[in-house]
Amino acid sequence: MTDPVLEVTNLSTHFPTRAGVIKAVDGVSFTVARRQIVGLVGESGSGKSITGFSILGLVDPPGHVASGSIRFNGEELTTKSAKDMRMIRGRRIAMIFQDPMMTLNPVLSIGTQMIETVRAHEKVSYAEARARSRDTLGLVGIASPEERLDAYPHQFSGGMRQRVAIAISLLHRPDLIIADEPTTALDVTIQSQILFEIKRLAQEFGMSLIWISHDLGVVATLAERVMVMYAGRIVEAGPVEDVLTYPAHPYTVGLMNAVPAAVPRGEPLRPIPGMAPSPLSRPLGCAFRDRCARATEICATEPAIALANAREWRCFHPHSWRAA
Repeated sequence: MTDPVLEVTNLSTHFPTRAGVIKAVDGVSFTVARRQIVGLVGESGSGKSITGFSILGLVDPPGHVASGSIRFNGEELTTKSAKDMRMIRGRRIAMIFQDPMMTLNPVLSIGTQMIETVRAHEKVSYAEARARSRDTLGLVGIASPEERLDAYPHQFSGGMRQRVAIAISLLHRPDLIIADEPTTALDVTIQSQILFEIKRLAQEFGMSLIWISHDLGVVATLAERVMVMYAGRIVEAGPVEDVLTYPAHPYTVGLMNAVPAAVPRGEPLRPIPGMAPSPLSRPLGCAFRDRCARATEICATEPAIALANAREWRCFHPHSWRAA
């Protein structure tokens, strides 16, 4: 077995405030194998995006990685300088953000932004950088890429802007791409097209991918392995088919039951009761216990990680499970 492209061990990211310390990511550990697509799912505020930002060194002060290790291709990222991270970010690890209009400069043409991205990391001529940008736009399904290089972001539809953002992430053929809910704002048809392109390109270029999402359907379509995150921790992980077919953690079961397709027509949806705990006042022990029908007194203590057949979960009272 080859070495993983990414190894995250006991990662904690904190945000000090006047009211106390917010532990946005609290002891997260996982690995991403080469050429593997991993889904990271959970409710809003569970720490998914901050995990991605922590890997890339994009957590804004006063937020900071408080402890843990992030090893990329065997290199420790948490000890690298800002200059060293700039050389890695965009070239060896890329990120696709949720809203391309927040990441694309509205007053610069698409070509200018792509060419600057290429030349920021490689000493190539303007003509070579433009040719690479044109070819990469073509790879993500944008017609007439030579002409579209001279267009501006507002001249593209939402789906096309997201394709541009994906093309920018592919310019240097990175080893790892972190995609932070890049299809959330798109309609179902465009979302399906982009998911197909992403999977094809990841396989074609041998890239690893972390797909951050709250949509279990998208993760089921795209990923090989899924990690379920709640209150800053990974509460369940395993092969995507196994986890989504036979979920072990009550929170994963709750997410599955809240999907409209899981409820017979005419019956009310089955949302998870209550609200996620405040990151400033999380309950002792299992953070999900106040919303869990299976909770008992033992849940006031911290559950250990259970391991079985490439599956893992944090729960004293898991649901029946087996490999799919």
